[in-house]
Amino acid sequence: MTALRKLEIEIPARERALPLPPLSSLVPVLDAVALSVAIVLSAGQPAVIACSLLTFAALNVDTSRAFRLDLRVGQEMGWLLGHVAVPLLIVVSLVSLGFLPWLGSVRDLDRIVIAGAVGAFLVLVGRAVAYAIARAARTRGLVAEKALIVGNGQLAVELADALARHTEYGLMPIGFVDGPTDGELPLPLLGGPHELEGLIEEFGVRRLVVAFGRGSDRELTAILRELEGLPVEVHIVPRFFELGSVPPGTVDSLRGIPLVHLRRPALRAFARFTKRSFDVAVASTILVACAPVLLVAAVAVRVSSSGPILFRQVRVGRRGAPFEMLKFRTMRVDDAAEPSWGIEEHRVTSVGRVLRRLSIDELPQLVNVIRGDMSLVGPRPELPQFVERFGTAIPGYRDRLRVHGGITGLAQIHGRSRGLDSIPERVRLDNTYIETRSLWGDIVILFRTLEVIFRGDSQDA
Repeated sequence: MTALRKLEIEIPARERALPLPPLSSLVPVLDAVALSVAIVLSAGQPAVIACSLLTFAALNVDTSRAFRLDLRVGQEMGWLLGHVAVPLLIVVSLVSLGFLPWLGSVRDLDRIVIAGAVGAFLVLVGRAVAYAIARAARTRGLVAEKALIVGNGQLAVELADALARHTEYGLMPIGFVDGPTDGELPLPLLGGPHELEGLIEEFGVRRLVVAFGRGSDRELTAILRELEGLPVEVHIVPRFFELGSVPPGTVDSLRGIPLVHLRRPALRAFARFTKRSFDVAVASTILVACAPVLLVAAVAVRVSSSGPILFRQVRVGRRGAPFEMLKFRTMRVDDAAEPSWGIEEHRVTSVGRVLRRLSIDELPQLVNVIRGDMSLVGPRPELPQFVERFGTAIPGYRDRLRVHGGITGLAQIHGRSRGLDSIPERVRLDNTYIETRSLWGDIVILFRTLEVIFRGDSQDA
């Protein structure tokens, strides 16, 4: 069997939880106080308790909003109203329809709505107070995070000036990072983009503001991805913002210059914990539910041809770590170890053909998920020789190794799981998944995978 060895993959080994900004804990505390008042006013009405718990979770589950720079209730009024109104509507609907009698009856609706409205109003007041305290602390210099400006053009200079003069944004620019320039800069030019990692560590930087550097977007994207192991937040000035192309309310506005905050879900400790818990729970449930199918498949493989029931193949996992991926054997023993991008039908046994068509051959990978080698959803892990071959030839290929490989993924549900021609598109889809992944997104991909299997369009990789 091929010896397991770790590939030389240039992915940061560090993985630290991103520290929340100072005073960010004020917001959930005041939310809890506001919603507790609503519960007290309703005399402990079960529906109001349920509504308050749902509202608190909706408001605080996404910690990325704690990194906003422009802290004003008016800037996120629509978001706040939506996140307090939806839980109330859900609870009112359940009570009205009588689906959960223990929540209350129709007679309690007036009290539920009034308590919910009071809770929503107090949440807005609490947020306004928390933001006012945070802005005051920033303005007095009590709270400030060091920032680097990536770029040294006119826009970058204007941003640095705005941040330096308006301390209520909470950032302290210490210098520019870009190529050489002949112009005079208000702050020192500390180095080029390739020196970002060292500069972040040296100066204790917690924020990067990307403002159209001199390098290409592709080059800068690769550099920013290499920083994902560092506890630093990234804000980007969107292209063509002068044309009003950025929807209001989705970004911070610094004196008329919009800044988009990159969510970077892979670095949120809670997001990693949630994904891992979801993977283990779902994989264990499927293994138990499909035990009869697994037994029948194992017997069929054993009877159909000589050789082991399981096919163990070395694949490249997260950060280049090799692992043995499990499948039901679908090919003859002499052919099974030969890696190939395509599938030659004469190599597949009759039982293997059925297992592949129904994707039953992939079920043993649920064991890999429980072990922690893989995830339910993610880029498909590939053979070491393919990683070495395409790792430098195709931009973004090695960036796929930032996360655990998956049984299915965004590329698979788009039919881009095999073939040389599909590699660039598959890489793009895999990296798109990594940058935007969420628990709900994983659930959607899993259901779309079932749809692909039922249509008979599934592909092996």
